[in-house]
Amino acid sequence: MSDQPPVRTALYDEHVRLEANLVDFHGFELPIWYTNIKDEHLATRSGAGLFDVSHMGSFRFKGAGVKSWLESLATQRVTAVEAPRCAYTHFLDDQGHIIDDMIFAVVSDDELLGVPNASMIDVMWSWFSDRLPDDGSVELENLSDETSILALQGPKAKELLNTVLGEGQHAPRFTWRRLTENALGVSGWIQGTGYTGEAGYEIFVPNAEAPLLWRGLIEAGATPVGLGARDTLRLEKGYLLSGVDFCWPPLDEPGNDGFLARDSWETNVPFGLDMEHDFVGRQRVASHGEDDARWWGIKYAEKGPLPRPGKDVTAIDGRHLGRLTSGAPSPSMGNIGIGIGYLAGVAEGDEVLVVASPRKSVKAIVVRPPFC
Repeated sequence: MSDQPPVRTALYDEHVRLEANLVDFHGFELPIWYTNIKDEHLATRSGAGLFDVSHMGSFRFKGAGVKSWLESLATQRVTAVEAPRCAYTHFLDDQGHIIDDMIFAVVSDDELLGVPNASMIDVMWSWFSDRLPDDGSVELENLSDETSILALQGPKAKELLNTVLGEGQHAPRFTWRRLTENALGVSGWIQGTGYTGEAGYEIFVPNAEAPLLWRGLIEAGATPVGLGARDTLRLEKGYLLSGVDFCWPPLDEPGNDGFLARDSWETNVPFGLDMEHDFVGRQRVASHGEDDARWWGIKYAEKGPLPRPGKDVTAIDGRHLGRLTSGAPSPSMGNIGIGIGYLAGVAEGDEVLVVASPRKSVKAIVVRPPFC
């Protein structure tokens, strides 16, 4: 644990002005909520939620052959992704364990933009730097410290974007574009990506311009949303959380049993893995049998103590199947308990038991996320 005070993003004063409940999250001082998690969650599903995600990283990869180089490290077929598309990928170590996941944008055949997770910026910078071509044909640039990222998510996101920046800045789902002349005069780029499962954007701007954009979107009707609802929103859609649903072994807590050391096959993600190319760690991914544990969702079939990370899951006859990595009540489904984790020997629709407390096991159904 670092003894340094948490980093404040360029939007810190805006959070204080809105009386946010601030917490230390991976070394950044960020809002956990402004009002409460449920209201912010539902506002995102029905309107437009606004998130400060400036703790996330921002890398630029440039050079001739940069797509082929990144493809050699990534589970995604990077060379098949054309500008202006974005795509999701994992990066595995030599043993096949996930180090981090990342969304990248293809600016051109010679330039990519990537967003590493907050706690993994330094790790991934070192990982990429150590594997650059010897001929200097690929260069890396770390834009993280100078860039703020605002996520605008929900069915009214496009309407609010048009209101604040003027029409013409919209980026369709999983595409990238540079911000052009706009009503606020902000610069940077915008991606049709996000972590809620809703339509919307992640907007990358210089730190000095972030408060202006934030205030404009709030005044136009966006609801400020904290980390609490960000977590329940991503859980409902079955999105992995780095360090919670998988963890690179060198970063795992001492004494843990390695349960979170996983590869892309085990995460059961239906995108981001292409086995038709060679990449670091591929051998482990290709070695699994169908009975090995994979990542599944569970949805409560009765009332009981809520599912939480680390809770065991058994068959009805008591056989141990695995355990949850994430779990919470689902605000969008009337607060029914949902969870995700690694389970062996199950199929969609199976009835299982979540050992929610020492005295209570709760019946649940195995599902394939998203839950709603």
